[in-house]
Amino acid sequence: MTRHPEDAALIAAFEASASDLLAYLSRRVGPDDAADLLGETMVVAWRRVRRLPNEPERARMWLFGVARGTLLNHARGEHRRWALADRIRSYAGDDVSAASADAGADVRDAIARLEPDLAELVRLVHWDGFSLADAAKLLGIPASTARGRYQRAKSELRAALSVEAPLA
Repeated sequence: MTRHPEDAALIAAFEASASDLLAYLSRRVGPDDAADLLGETMVVAWRRVRRLPNEPERARMWLFGVARGTLLNHARGEHRRWALADRIRSYAGDDVSAASADAGADVRDAIARLEPDLAELVRLVHWDGFSLADAAKLLGIPASTARGRYQRAKSELRAALSVEAPLA
C-alpha cells in the first residue's frame, strides 16, 4: 500500500487535534454520539485529504470545519428522524389509547412458552396481520406445514390459557 504525503499530513493533523475534536463534538451531541461523529469526521477528511492545508494551525481549523459539517449532517438526520416519528404518531390518530402495561400479559407469556417456530407463526398471524399463507412464505415453509403448526399452537395456547373459545 503506497502512502501519499497527504496521508501522513492528515494523520499528523488528526493526531494533534483528535482530543479537541472529540471534546468539541461531545459538547454538542454528548459523549454517546461524539465518538461516532469523530469517526465520520475522519472518513470525510480522508476523502477530502487533497484539500488539507499545509500549515498545522490551518489544518486544525480545516478539521474543525469538517467536524462542523459532520455535526450539521447529524443534526439534519436527527431532525428528519424526529419528523418521521411525529408523522407516524399522527397516523395513529387521537382516538387510539394505549393498553395498560399488563393487558394481554397472560397471552404474551403463553405465546413465549410455545416452541419458537410456533410462537413466531402466531405472532405473524395475530400481531402482524399476515395471512397464514403469507406467514408460511415469510418463514420459508409450505402452507400445509404452517396450517399444521398453527393448529398445534392453538391447541397449546388453549390449554395454557384454559380457554374454551377457539382462537381466530
